[in-house]
Amino acid sequence: MSQTASGPGRPVVTTHADAAALGEHAQFLAGIQLFATLDAEDLHDLAAVTRRHAFHQGEIIFHRDDPGTTLFVIKTGRVRIYISSQEGQEVALAVFGAGEAFGELALLDGQPRSASAVAIEPTETYCIQRADFIAVATHRPRIALQMLATLAHRLRQTDAMVEDLLFLDVHGRVAKKLLELAETNGTRTAEGIRIDMKLTQSDLAAMVGASRESVNKVMSYLLDKQYVSVEKRKITVMRLAELRKRIC
Repeated sequence: MSQTASGPGRPVVTTHADAAALGEHAQFLAGIQLFATLDAEDLHDLAAVTRRHAFHQGEIIFHRDDPGTTLFVIKTGRVRIYISSQEGQEVALAVFGAGEAFGELALLDGQPRSASAVAIEPTETYCIQRADFIAVATHRPRIALQMLATLAHRLRQTDAMVEDLLFLDVHGRVAKKLLELAETNGTRTAEGIRIDMKLTQSDLAAMVGASRESVNKVMSYLLDKQYVSVEKRKITVMRLAELRKRIC
């Protein structure tokens, strides 16, 4: 198998004549939710146009308003999707980990990016270009239908985020976000559920659309009440029931 690389964030291109490499790509795609309903032929054709990109921690993958031409599927690492105000305040829309996809809007409309993306850990991704996706989906309509289902799910998530901003105070938003992260990125320990992400209060503030100072006050309260604990920037949720009561 031959490979070429041209620096951080540049594609590592695998020769698709190598059947083992093609099979590896197809096997990976079959294991993620976005493509879980596709059959072997669909996956084979999709894998044939898949490339790999690696990103360093802190590396910007794309900025809002950049040309949108690529879907990314995370093999390892984590990526934060966010928007920034003119004053520089950031609001995180989502944090994606291994097996999750982002940038899918680019495959359907080719419009500029609606948000920015940054690798918050060393991250390896599988990527599909819009032109390649359209060529495959034209002959494999199940792929396009699966992508539409994913977009519908993302829209529902956005609706939920707007609802939280409208109806929950900062205490409620922080409590809800901690519970969500415990469910999606948590490991059960003797103390409780440890969120396996290193989070600063600025990170958490961006996720819930609040100032760092406001989140600092909420976290101080939660620590004082022993609802949560923090060690090496990893939060452990110790009292789930009490935290759920804060969502009001």
